[in-house]
Amino acid sequence: QVQLVESGGGLVQAGGSLRLSCAASGSIFSINTMGWYRQGPGKQRELVASITKGGSTTYADSVKGRFTISRDNAKKQVSLQMNSLKPEDTGVYYCNADVTVDARILYANYWGQGTQVTVSS
Repeated sequence: QVQLVESGGGLVQAGGSLRLSCAASGSIFSINTMGWYRQGPGKQRELVASITKGGSTTYADSVKGRFTISRDNAKKQVSLQMNSLKPEDTGVYYCNADVTVDARILYANYWGQGTQVTVSS
């Protein structure tokens, strides 16, 4: 079984920083794209940032220049450094990854349980 476990959420004042981490575990053969999504109060879940196995990154326009996504392929981890946080960054942040457990099996998409980030004004 594959599990994604997030850590690092919390309460921070506007302008502050938080670092989220996500560790993948289980019978993993390979991980392709990893990413972070968030769902704010009354909003749909949206992509925050993603990173391919080769290190190519994508960011939502709203976080460009403030957030940085990185990954450690050997440790099967992905992190999100969030700086200059704003109240509108508040939400539940979910780790997401495309994982295959065997070279002969297609990648499947997995989600973490989510971690709350609250930015106070």
